[in-house]
Amino acid sequence: MDRPLAADERLEVLVDLALAPGERAEELAAGLAREQPVELDLALVPERARAAAAGRVVEVEATGPRRARARLAFPVATVGGDLPQLVNLLFGNVSMQRGVRIAEVRWPAALLAAFRGPAFGIDGLRALCGATARRPLVMAALKPLGLSAGELAAIAGSLARGGIDLVKDDHSLCEQPWAPFAERVARCQEAVEAANRGGRSCLYVPNLTGPADRLGERVGRLRRLGVQAALVAPLLERLDTVRALAAGSGLALLAHPSLSGGLLGRRHGFAPRVLWGELFRLAGADGVIYPNAGGRFRFSRGECRDVAAALRGPLGTLAPAFPVLGSGMDAAGIRRGRRRYGDDTVFLAGAGLLGQPDLERGAAALRAELER
Repeated sequence: MDRPLAADERLEVLVDLALAPGERAEELAAGLAREQPVELDLALVPERARAAAAGRVVEVEATGPRRARARLAFPVATVGGDLPQLVNLLFGNVSMQRGVRIAEVRWPAALLAAFRGPAFGIDGLRALCGATARRPLVMAALKPLGLSAGELAAIAGSLARGGIDLVKDDHSLCEQPWAPFAERVARCQEAVEAANRGGRSCLYVPNLTGPADRLGERVGRLRRLGVQAALVAPLLERLDTVRALAAGSGLALLAHPSLSGGLLGRRHGFAPRVLWGELFRLAGADGVIYPNAGGRFRFSRGECRDVAAALRGPLGTLAPAFPVLGSGMDAAGIRRGRRRYGDDTVFLAGAGLLGQPDLERGAAALRAELER
């Protein structure tokens, strides 16, 4: 931070409210503004403390039968430049209410300046992949769980030789006995490096998510092996762990959305653009994986476009991050996705690629699609 967060600066939060029978939107909004920072009836809060820390209701607007939107304002100094406290302010105690959804956050510049965000961003990740031309990137996952380290490495080599830009571990790969972390990352990195000696610039992205007390050891191992990127699940590992990794690991970070569904209800939790597009980026993700519309997860095209816009759009001085679209990303899906999302996008190929009888040739066909 360049300076302390001033007490008179405000963080505005737009909250969608689903009201129980007989519940009044104005009363619920006032309760939310009070609950998050001071957690007391305002009559019990000294005037000086109230002025410094209490939230207030700016406006409440009915949006439908038993539905409303409230605009709340909180003193930005209550965050203290602390990511866990920021999340606590947005959705701490009120997460135990019902029918409360964070629809939008209006970020003060001074608060954004407290966070570094992505260490690499779109341009840095492109450079690591050797993708200087303005085209989308393609990623593929090492699956299925249950394969040995050698089998996964063989898949990684085929994908890299075929021209896949990023080959990531499946998010469920951890320390299983058939492919333990140390052996898996060494063999997969070796296979990708061998492919790169043939003229490719593929990045291997091992899954770093795991026990907190082993993260430092694992980061050190990856750096010694020459690994330049890693996969991490911010809601399993904590957002602030991602922030610390972005600041100090030297690795580009791809964020996986595991556990997000519990926070992305239609009437409760966060709008996807706030959680995936803003909080994950604020924490330091250089790219965020999330489901494309029309796949097995029920997200609309509008929601997916909004997340992409939040990841790439202005957010203080933070670098833009890649939207990484999964679900149904075969050649036809990539053509559609490119029209919808543009070239600053990563497309995650799954079963459509892994089911090809010749994996290297299938990967090459996807790469050719991106270079048209």
